[in-house]
Amino acid sequence: MKVTPLSIEGAWKIIPVQHGDPRGLFMEWYRHDVLAEAVGHPLHLAQGNLSVSAKDVVRGIHFADVPPSQAKYVSCVRGAVLDVIVDLRVGSDSFGSWEFVRLDDEERHSVYLSEGLGHGFVALTDDATLHYCVSATYNPTAEHSVHPLDPDLGIEWPTDTPLLSARDDAAPSLAEAVKTGLLPSYAECVAYTASLSG
Repeated sequence: MKVTPLSIEGAWKIIPVQHGDPRGLFMEWYRHDVLAEAVGHPLHLAQGNLSVSAKDVVRGIHFADVPPSQAKYVSCVRGAVLDVIVDLRVGSDSFGSWEFVRLDDEERHSVYLSEGLGHGFVALTDDATLHYCVSATYNPTAEHSVHPLDPDLGIEWPTDTPLLSARDDAAPSLAEAVKTGLLPSYAECVAYTASLSG
């Protein structure tokens, strides 16, 4: 497998080597040593999640308080999504920027997002199924959202009919999240991830 950095610091794309024959295929989906070498510290797997979405469902933009936040290792095991990584770390050079990565059940790429980054996706197919491992268990008081359709973020979702949950539809804009101090700072994210390599 190959782990390549994305344009946003703290995010990587994982490209597996698929070994196929008439019986099917095999691949290494996750390697703790390869990922740790690329990102600078091991990923502590605390919880695994699975979500199934109808076409045009938009989920996100989700993030968690730092520390400990939630690093995420995300794969699409059925169908296809456009996964989006958003830099929500106040003080980062790329604050407010975003990047799409297509995840599907053909190329079987994954993405890794370090603590403090925002995450979301849009389902490109019905029954799009995401599997993601996270570094901290669910904590409803520490998990937050920024509105995925916020015009200041300007995420170019490839759908004219985005379907949002009530929670995501009620999420604050990026500007509101900044004003209320909801977002993590770049400095605290860097300090926390540095502590994981010690």
